[in-house]
Amino acid sequence: MGSFSIWHWLIVLVVVALLFGGRGKLSGIMGDAAKGIRAFKDGLKDEPEKADAAAKPLTAAEREKDEVRG
Repeated sequence: MGSFSIWHWLIVLVVVALLFGGRGKLSGIMGDAAKGIRAFKDGLKDEPEKADAAAKPLTAAEREKDEVRG
């Protein structure tokens, strides 16, 4: 259980390069996964605001603004 040899470090570097390096397929997959996670978190943040807005009735002033807009 001594220290790592040069072969251990080379294998670790190759794995890291495959996962995070260049424009390889794996780095693209990792980027897509990160975008999916970010979109999921953003979706969770927006959901309560929409639910609160739907539950709260509009005031007369807000109704007039909506009628003027469209």
